[in-house]
Amino acid sequence: MLLPVYLLILTSLQPISAATAEQWRGRSIYQLITDRFALPSGADLNACDPGKQTWCGGTWNSILENLDYIQNAGFTAIWISPVNQNYEGPRSAYGDAYHGYWSADISKSNDRFGTPKDLKALSAELHRRDMYLMVDVVVNNVMATSTAPDFSKYFFMDKSLYHPYCRIVWGNETSEQECWMGDEKVPLPDLDTRNPTVIEQYGEWIQNLVKEYSIDGLRIDAAKHVQMDFWPKFCAKAGVFCMGEVFGGLDVEAVAQYQGPQALDSVLNFPLYSALVEAFAIPGPQNVTALAQVFDESKKKFTDTGLLGNFLENQDLPRWHNQSVDPQSLYNAMVLNFLTDGIPIVYYGQEQSFSGSNDPYNREALWTSNYEKTTAYELISTLNQLRNFMVNSTGTGWLKQATAILTTSPYGIAVMKGEIISVVTNIGSPPQNGIHIAVPTPYASSTATTNILTCKQWAVGAGGMVDVEYTKGGVPVILVPTTRLKGSGICDASGTKNGSAVASSDSPRVSINLPLISFMLAFLTFDMRAIL
Repeated sequence: MLLPVYLLILTSLQPISAATAEQWRGRSIYQLITDRFALPSGADLNACDPGKQTWCGGTWNSILENLDYIQNAGFTAIWISPVNQNYEGPRSAYGDAYHGYWSADISKSNDRFGTPKDLKALSAELHRRDMYLMVDVVVNNVMATSTAPDFSKYFFMDKSLYHPYCRIVWGNETSEQECWMGDEKVPLPDLDTRNPTVIEQYGEWIQNLVKEYSIDGLRIDAAKHVQMDFWPKFCAKAGVFCMGEVFGGLDVEAVAQYQGPQALDSVLNFPLYSALVEAFAIPGPQNVTALAQVFDESKKKFTDTGLLGNFLENQDLPRWHNQSVDPQSLYNAMVLNFLTDGIPIVYYGQEQSFSGSNDPYNREALWTSNYEKTTAYELISTLNQLRNFMVNSTGTGWLKQATAILTTSPYGIAVMKGEIISVVTNIGSPPQNGIHIAVPTPYASSTATTNILTCKQWAVGAGGMVDVEYTKGGVPVILVPTTRLKGSGICDASGTKNGSAVASSDSPRVSINLPLISFMLAFLTFDMRAIL
């Protein structure tokens, strides 16, 4: 039966329905700090010093006005800072609440970032572009400037709804969940999330927040500091995809326990992050074995690796280029974040090779970069283009094909997801004669493939082998059967990429010819002071 015309019109005006985990599986996320992404027109572009720990002036409107920069890089979602009212008062020992994580009355929006109307406009514009909105939420705690705060200024006004003040004993789960984060200068009063009143009111709040601003997903701060059984009910009330922060290292099991019906849809992939630093940072241990172990253990212990949040930087960690002096280490690690299991996340400024150390220096103003289309930005665009094509042409087919390790070497690793083979190395930018990675593939001899980073076409060698050599530097290689790229817009038949002519080759040995000069210049101009 056909719907009346007026019903069809009303249906078309309804907001996008809540996004599920399955719908997020195929997205890629650009994470930004609202205060630091973009300024309103006419603002002073030279007035932001991250070391001063204060507001620099970014707003929800200025994000909206600069969405092209994000979408043109191929991202299909953004993750923004918490949107609720924060601490308002004299400057604290650690500055002002520019980052959004110092919650006060969560029933109110943060007027530093704009009006509720502004946030709704940002959400609507994202949806018009078929992009998703992920909002950071702080549930574990509020912020104070003493261990005996005035609770009446918070959403939860009754002192009995908080755990009594105590210092966290790290490694003690009960202490980590019930004692206060922060310190005595800026303590973070801990909500009693076992209290029925807290559970009920949090459920009502998140349900209303998601509905009012048409939010598609949540990133949950400090998720492991709340007892695990709180999350299923909370996320059910939200009705959207929930990705939690479970801070950790290489220990897969410690993080994996928080994914599943007993906890959250997803967690940030700290084990993979830690392993990528181990394997690729220069200087560093360059421990590829640890990376392979994390891949193997993750398959066994995570409920669904395809929903994990893969990242190389965030607001709590030193920038990649603060830990690694060679730009190629970033490019190789990024390939694995995009083309293995999981949802790729890029923290704003990663594409500009920012090099800030720990908080607050890793929260630089993006406008100082002039939003340049850097080598890293272009690489991200290509990775997103390939990943989005595979998602759109196969649905969840490619996404649910598990990543397989084809080979490991002290110099790198080769993996395969679906039809895509990624060969990455930790040797860095300088050419290395005699170093190569031999990769067994399931493809028949003479199968035509294309390295999408150079658009060189070449054939698989005898016995299905490919051999990647590094006489022109340690750049990543991404091989896709040439016929599979039809309709992708990647590497057209004339052998061009991004408007630049690229020589073709029939050699079964990969010839790496990404512009080495630009990589070396990036290496030479990198601020070495960042790692001191």
